This record gives sequence, C-alpha cells and structure tokens, in this order.
Amino acid sequence: MQAQTRSDSSARTIFRVTSGNFLEMYDFSVYGFYAVSIAHALFPPGNEFVSLILSLATFGVGFLMRPLGALVLGSYIDRKGRRKGLLLTLGLMSVGMLIITVVPGYQTIGIAAPILVVFGRLLQGFSAGAELGGVSVYLAEIAPPKRRGFFVSWQSASQQAAVVFAAVLGVVLRWQLTPQQMDSWGWRIPFVIGCLIIPVLFTIRRGLRETEAFETRKLTPTTRQIFTSLRENRRKIGGAIMLVTLTAVMFNLITAYTPTYGQSVLKLPAIDTFIVTMGVGLTNFIMLPLIGALSDRIGRRPVLTTCAALVILTAYPAMYWLIQAPSFPRLLAVELWYAMIYGSYQGGMVVALTEIMPAHIRGTGFSLVWSVAQAIFGGFTPMICTVLIHVTGNNAMPALWVSCAAVVALLATFRMFPKAGTDPIAPPAMVYDEGLREHHP
Repeated sequence: MQAQTRSDSSARTIFRVTSGNFLEMYDFSVYGFYAVSIAHALFPPGNEFVSLILSLATFGVGFLMRPLGALVLGSYIDRKGRRKGLLLTLGLMSVGMLIITVVPGYQTIGIAAPILVVFGRLLQGFSAGAELGGVSVYLAEIAPPKRRGFFVSWQSASQQAAVVFAAVLGVVLRWQLTPQQMDSWGWRIPFVIGCLIIPVLFTIRRGLRETEAFETRKLTPTTRQIFTSLRENRRKIGGAIMLVTLTAVMFNLITAYTPTYGQSVLKLPAIDTFIVTMGVGLTNFIMLPLIGALSDRIGRRPVLTTCAALVILTAYPAMYWLIQAPSFPRLLAVELWYAMIYGSYQGGMVVALTEIMPAHIRGTGFSLVWSVAQAIFGGFTPMICTVLIHVTGNNAMPALWVSCAAVVALLATFRMFPKAGTDPIAPPAMVYDEGLREHHP
C-alpha cells in the first residue's frame, strides 16, 4: 500500500511539474502550425514567399532569446529554487501568448502588427530558455536513481501531448473553416484556447513542493559562482550543445514544419498534414518513456549512437522516396519513422544532460545548452528548410539538414562518452555541494 501511495504521489508531481511545459510546447506548436495563416494576417502582403519567410523568421527569433533566458532565469532557478523558477517561467510565457492572441492584423495597424508579434515571441523565448531545463532538473532530482531516465522522459512526453492536442485542434479547424476564414481569424482560436487554460496550469503548478536535493543543500551558489563554473565547464557545455543539435533540428522538422512542408511544398491538403503531425506526437509520446526506461538499463551511449546513425543512414532516402510521389500515406510513413528515431534519441539524451552537468549549475547549464542549440539550429529549421528548397529546387533538402545535425550529435556522443560504460548512467545522488566549495568564499 505504501508503494502504491508513493507511486501515485510521483505521478501527481510529474503531472504538476510538466503542466507548464505543456503550455510552452503548445504555444510554439500552434505558431509553427499556422505560420502560413499568420503570414497572411500579420505580415506585409504582396510576395507570398517573403511573407512566409518573415513569419518563419519570427518563429525562429523566439529561440534567439532562449540563451539569455537560460542565463537569467536558469541562475534564478539554481539560486532561489526549482518551484519559484517554474512559476516565473509560466507567467512570462502566458504574457507572450496573450500578446500574439490579441494583436490586430496588418491591414488594421500596419507594421506595428509584426513588431508586436516579434515582441511576444521574444518574451516567449526568454521564458522558454529556462522552462525545459527547470522541468528536467526537477524530475531528475525527485527520481529514484535507477529510474531517472524514465522520470525525465516525461518532460519531453508532455511536449508531445501538447503537439497532439494542437494537431487535433488543427484538424477540427481545417474541417470546419474555409482557408479564407483561417487566414482572417481562425488561426487565433488555438491561441485563445491556450490563454484560457493558463489559470488552470497556474493552479496545478502552485501545488509543487521544492525538491529535497535543493532544500538540503549546504551551500547556495551566487550568480558570480554560477557564471564562473559555467566558464570552467565550457568544454562539457560545448559537447552537450552538440548532443542537443539533433533533437533541436529534428523536433522542429517533424512538428512545427510538417504542416508548412506538406501544404506549401508537397501540395497536400492541410487536414492531411495535421493528421500526420498528430501521429508524430503520439509516436513520440509512446517512444519517450519506453526508451527513457531502456536507457536506465543499458546506458545512454548505446541509445544515442544508434539513433544518430539511423538518421544519417535513412533520413535522405526516406524523404527522397516521399517526394517522388507525394501522398498522405507516404508522408505519414516517413514522419512516423522520423518520430520513432527522434523519440528514442530524446529519451536517452535529456536525462544524460541532467547527469553530466555539475549539480550546483544544473539548472543554468542545462538551460543554456538547450537554448543555444535551439537558437542556432532548431528555431530556424523551418526557415532554413524553406530557403534550401527554394535555392536548390530539391524538395528533399530538409533531410540533408537533419542528417548534418545527426553527424554533429554522433561526434558529440563519442566525445562525451568515449567508450561503452563511460556514460553517467544513474549516478546515486544529485549532490549539490560537490564542485562548489572551491568557489565558495
């Protein structure tokens, strides 16, 4: 009975901590899903390609703020606590979503419309810079050592739940509204729904308790000590950024970019692309905890190397097969294959980041690594893919982009874990004071 109670308590805690992470991914997903409609409504008309590029660039701009958010909010999480930091990031995300929801169209306020959208995206990116890191660190610190991969995998799984929810909503809207209605006002509906669930998420997250690992710390790092430690661990941070590169590119490719790619490049019906995206989210949701648990048994290194190699070997052939005869079944097959690889890689990679980061900078270091990779590679993936296709005339170029990211990730895996058994699988404790005393006055 006691074991059952403890299990129920863990499930409730995981739900509470990942609730805000759901909003962060829902927010980013709906912008990516409706990039075409947002381009028509909020950006200068005239050249459809230019409007789409501006809309996708604005999507990417949000990621540029993530490293700053990681440093500012991540250090706040390491100094003040996981719970306080997660409440702060949720509040900032909410403001950014509200701005985009209510901004009038370009025909009404002119250039002020895209400016306000950019501001909203910057604010969202700033908050997201520490949201994912804060959630992952919290889950790692409350998890039993031999189940850390499984616990941390629910951070990413909550994102997939948001992708599925946003995709289902997209299917319903595309079924009920005409393209003209979607461009005029229909694209706002998902943002309104996001704003409506914000009070519920605040209520859920307020019930969080601080992690025991943080509460029992003997030393509290100062901002200067955190930044000093980041500098001293720059090689480790650089390698970790390379690890995240694959997931940053691949996630944005198979979720945010899929509706745009399917409609603008493959000329498939919008509803087909949203159904495919829904399938991607469901596949990821299943694979993440399964492979997270597997990595607890066999280690992180085998998972990371296998998945990166599969991307290198299969990504381009799969997409080349798709563009030879674009269809819903082929798009679904290719995207689900990509999703299986992504979910597996993510299941082992996220927990590895929490384990290789020194404990006293775990929140800042994780957030910084994730944010830099997203800012450089992930956030601009939809725009980069669109430009590559436009310049080369090859509709399979997105696969080449993700293959390059896989090469980077594979090299990083060999660098961080040079041989089998060197990955930091399930260290016994998330100790805070280790590595901090030498910097403590």
